[in-house]
Amino acid sequence: MTTRRHVLAAGLAAPTLISTARAQSQWPDRPVRVIVPWPPGGSTDVLCRLLCEQLSTRLGQSFVIENRPGAGGNIGAEAIAKSPADGYTMGPLTLGVWSIANYLYSRLPFDWDKDFQPISMHWQLPNVVVAPSQYVPSTNLREFIEWARARPQGVSFGSPGVGTTAQLCGALFCDRQRIDGQHVPFRGAAQIIPAMLSGDLTFAIDNLASYVPVVQEGRMRAFAVTGAERHPALPDVPTMAEAGVPDFVVNSWCAMAFPAGVPAAIVEKASQAMQQIANDPDVKARFLRTGAIALGSAPDGVWERARRERPLWQEMVRIAGARLD
Repeated sequence: MTTRRHVLAAGLAAPTLISTARAQSQWPDRPVRVIVPWPPGGSTDVLCRLLCEQLSTRLGQSFVIENRPGAGGNIGAEAIAKSPADGYTMGPLTLGVWSIANYLYSRLPFDWDKDFQPISMHWQLPNVVVAPSQYVPSTNLREFIEWARARPQGVSFGSPGVGTTAQLCGALFCDRQRIDGQHVPFRGAAQIIPAMLSGDLTFAIDNLASYVPVVQEGRMRAFAVTGAERHPALPDVPTMAEAGVPDFVVNSWCAMAFPAGVPAAIVEKASQAMQQIANDPDVKARFLRTGAIALGSAPDGVWERARRERPLWQEMVRIAGARLD
């Protein structure tokens, strides 16, 4: 039987439900904080700023960047995970957080399956196999593999650090091709490129965007890209499969995320806006100028990709012996 108490309770609850629904439908009605887990000026930061410009225009609110670098992106990721689940904090999380971190660290300050709510894919970027033209005589990938195998002292490959896609790709490549390869960590491409051009480093399988200028100048040869398709920035460079190395499709990628628990209506509104932005021809062109390919997806598309790729990254971490504890 309905009692007066039940009627009063329902009456009190109704304004709260209406208020919550209105807040979700009007999102965003104040500035949104966007935590970038990387320093200013890097590719993740630059591409996030491009996205935030578009979000501000389309949704009528400021999307304010806050850089929180450190620990391979984990500091910023933790800040996102522990923020209020109200739709007013988000950030770009790279595949290191989605698909690699659990294999590199014995403990993390977040649960990669429970603490984030994906919004949409953001971008992807393949690596490229490069070597200095002056010191490596090979003109294609098969020639390079044979040349590297024959080196009495082996070869060296550079990366921006332990656990990066460049280190893991280099280790997997050397393992599968039976090459004696020594990993040499650097701070980034700005140090790797001079080391190769001076003959102190043999090759790298690193972020394509960093190497396009020196490849176009002829100072380095690009043997293959690790994407499933050729990249518009280097259209004459084959994929790994085309170059004779099958089953080597590896892309760096990024997806935008809220902390877990953000209302579904807000997630859907944000996702739809990001998908529209990714399909805008002008945005695509601006992303390509940085070397990246703009992506958009439903939230579940992020989970599908992250979980599908984890076994490969786990294998790569094992082969590389990479740990960051």
